[in-house]
Amino acid sequence: MSLLDLLRGRGARRMRVLTCGHPALRRRSEAVSAVTPELRELAGRMVVTVFENETAGVGLAAPQVGVNTRLIVLATHDPEEPPGLTASAGELLLGPRMPLALINPEVIWFSPETESRDEGCLSLPEVNGPVERPARVVLRASTLDGEVIQVECAGLLGRCIQHEIDHLDGILFVDRLRDEDRAVVAPQLAALERRARRQLGLAEAAASAEGPPSA
Repeated sequence: MSLLDLLRGRGARRMRVLTCGHPALRRRSEAVSAVTPELRELAGRMVVTVFENETAGVGLAAPQVGVNTRLIVLATHDPEEPPGLTASAGELLLGPRMPLALINPEVIWFSPETESRDEGCLSLPEVNGPVERPARVVLRASTLDGEVIQVECAGLLGRCIQHEIDHLDGILFVDRLRDEDRAVVAPQLAALERRARRQLGLAEAAASAEGPPSA
């Protein structure tokens, strides 16, 4: 039985992914101080969300589901497939364990070499563009079981780690686009932001109409 099947069997449900324009995506997230049952449940639901979203993702950060805590999930590799000949130490270590949840992830070293690759994001549907990032990074993080990981990561894993940690700091990949590339997607971003504000306004209006809870 796969982890995803196990999570579904435990009743883990998909969460709504917030889109560009929601304020939670621009807040800096708080560090995790303790692994609670609620945090484990959140991690499980985030894994289900990655796979059951309309567009399957390779990672997700807690702010994307409205929780500003330093938790990410990674799904960049199929654990059943052998790693490539040029796989980094991080891909060799973490690939077979995916999907994987990491708490308080941080990059403690960036390579001077960079590479530009197209990126997308579940919070920016149908928006993509080339982002230049360090080709290799050293990740330090903890698992839900308290294991401390410190390993060099490259390839899709290294890029995804940087992308998801950006989310924890309130940064979206479009913030890292060159001006000319950002101009290309500006109409899509404006439309997403308008829709997010409208949805937020409707939710606030509905909550106001319901009134305060009865004592």
